[in-house]
Order: sequence, then C-alpha cells, then structure tokens
Amino acid sequence: MNRIVIIVLVVLCVIFIIYKLKSVLGVNQTQLKEKIDSGALVVDVRTVAEFQSGHFPGAINIPVDQVSKRLDEFGDKNKSIIVYCASGGRSGSAKSFLESIGYSDVTNAGGLSNMPNP
Repeated sequence: MNRIVIIVLVVLCVIFIIYKLKSVLGVNQTQLKEKIDSGALVVDVRTVAEFQSGHFPGAINIPVDQVSKRLDEFGDKNKSIIVYCASGGRSGSAKSFLESIGYSDVTNAGGLSNMPNP
C-alpha cells in the first residue's frame, strides 16, 4: 500500500513540474513570431551588460529590477508584451508582476535562445 502512495505522489510531482515548465517552455517560436509580427512589445529584462552583449532585434531593455519604475514604457495594459531573459526566471518574475497590476497579454518567452529567428 505504501508503495502505491509513493508512486502516486511521484507521478503527481512529475506532472506538476511539467505543468510549471510549460509556463516557460510551452510558448513555441511560431506563436512568438505571430505576436511579434502583430506588434507585440519585446522586452529584454536582463541587465544592461547582458543586453549590450546581444539581444533580440527590436527589443527594448528594461532590467527586471527596473520594471516597476518604468511602467510607462510598457504602454497600454491590453497590448501584447513578450518578456525574455537568459533562462526564463527573471522574465517569469516580470510577467507575474505585470499581470498582477493589470497587464492582460504578457508572454514569458523564457531565454533569448527561445526567441524566433527574426
């Protein structure tokens, strides 16, 4: 009986982890490209130095620790916004914050390497 409970718990944990990863990895490049082609604002939330070392064409740089101070640069709360960083952690934080203050269409693209070819 205990083995069954442990197996069920392990399976549930794996499902939960996969679900959480999908929030970062679940957006495919085709979806991102469609949003970008439709005028989405692309925001690189890495540091200035990281941004200067290479970034997605047309992206603006608003480091994650400055997001709350630079809200005017995000524009209309209904505008499509794509945020990315190096791996998805900082962009996940930016997405959560923006959604918490009313932005309705924020996509966490994960890392720069997840962005579509321009």
